[in-house]
Amino acid sequence: MNYNAVFIDLLTVCLAVALVIIGLVLPRERRKAIGFIAIPSLVVILIVSFFLQGNEGITFFNGLYVSDALSTYLKQIFLVGAILVSILSLTEVDRFKDNKGEFFALIVFALSGMMILASSNDFITLYIGLELMTIAMIIMTSYQKQNIKSSEAGMKYLLLSAISSGVLLYGISLLYGLSGSLNFAEIVKHFETSEVSLGLVAAVIMILAGFGFKISAVPFHMWSPDVYEGAPTAVTAFLAVGSKAAGFAMILRVFFQALPTAFQPFITLVVVLACLTMILGNLVAIPQKNIKRMLAYSSISHAGYILLGLVAFTKMGVGSILFYLLLYIFANIGAFAAVMAVSGQSDSSEISDFAGMWKRSPFITGVLLLSLLSLAGIPPAAGFIGKFFLFRSIIQEGYIWLAFLAIAMSVVSIYYYINVIRVMLIGEAESVAEVHVPVHLKLVMILSAAMTLFMGIYPGPMLEWANNVASQFIK
Repeated sequence: MNYNAVFIDLLTVCLAVALVIIGLVLPRERRKAIGFIAIPSLVVILIVSFFLQGNEGITFFNGLYVSDALSTYLKQIFLVGAILVSILSLTEVDRFKDNKGEFFALIVFALSGMMILASSNDFITLYIGLELMTIAMIIMTSYQKQNIKSSEAGMKYLLLSAISSGVLLYGISLLYGLSGSLNFAEIVKHFETSEVSLGLVAAVIMILAGFGFKISAVPFHMWSPDVYEGAPTAVTAFLAVGSKAAGFAMILRVFFQALPTAFQPFITLVVVLACLTMILGNLVAIPQKNIKRMLAYSSISHAGYILLGLVAFTKMGVGSILFYLLLYIFANIGAFAAVMAVSGQSDSSEISDFAGMWKRSPFITGVLLLSLLSLAGIPPAAGFIGKFFLFRSIIQEGYIWLAFLAIAMSVVSIYYYINVIRVMLIGEAESVAEVHVPVHLKLVMILSAAMTLFMGIYPGPMLEWANNVASQFIK
């Protein structure tokens, strides 16, 4: 067994366990300091991952686990998201009465689950990673026990996650019954020579439904608005970027490696999901008064955009997905960091709280403005480039009408993003007091804004990186 295939994953799991042990040793009042151990440790793991890129294409434990270009790329995305969320959490944990140190351990455990998903080459391995990530996310969502919204969000997330996991397992069991294996390589060999049967149709629909829950695709999106609003803001950011990226990691692994030929007849179903997700996500976001709920529906609509890369089912489609996931992390983290800075002062996350923000904090206004422009797909922010290549990938496959629908929905999204910008620039603030932004929160906002602008103005290196990964993934 080649342990180079799991080296990064082992480092991450060891860090999570170490953080739990340190939390037991440190006095209760000093456990926030665990964050200052977790963040540099995650940075070191990220740096190490770049030195191990030559060890790709190797498997572990008889092919159940694989280290390839795709898994390495996704793990680096997950690590970037976890680092930024951990820095945000230095502010968040001040609101917790106890268990401050365990919060950072849960972030790392969720990260471990995402990494297992990225390297899974077998449905059991994939399911273990999914549950490890989900359980950690559920606990973090309901972490503010004294807050009824947080507890309600955790309960909804738990119940709906259990249902989606059950549906996914039914689909996996049907697939096992049809192919006689849970290994991706053996499943693809079986269906290369088999016709589409009723059992396969049921299995693919159930698996797609289970994955749809994780990426908040309509009609499996019902958990997102309440969970996004009720969860601590740092957790909401992690759900928006980490859980969604992990969901698409599962989709790429299963539908491009286990079911590439069997999935082709179901592209029409993905087209319907993408259309519903884009339309509902954008239209329902318009009347929202709470910015976290608005960003929840925005996240739903972006799942629809990213699904376009799956509709294309080509190297360009996969490369566009990978590039979009990277830019989406920085745009979303920047937006949620701005929300956290403002809600920390007012203890509220209503859009009206941002009235006159350009007077109270030009810095917050600038970062949130750039993040929203990226999410809306307006240049020079990175979102424009990401959407351009997603739309281009489906146009090349003949889905011109779908590209026009996606463009129309992007135009609709500008309305509710511009509404927030309008409130910040011309709204009348109840208070003119300056909004204080902690240093670590400023760091996240500067980094997110800089990367969003850099990837929009000079996307070449990142785009080439994503396309190279896609070329190695799809032979």
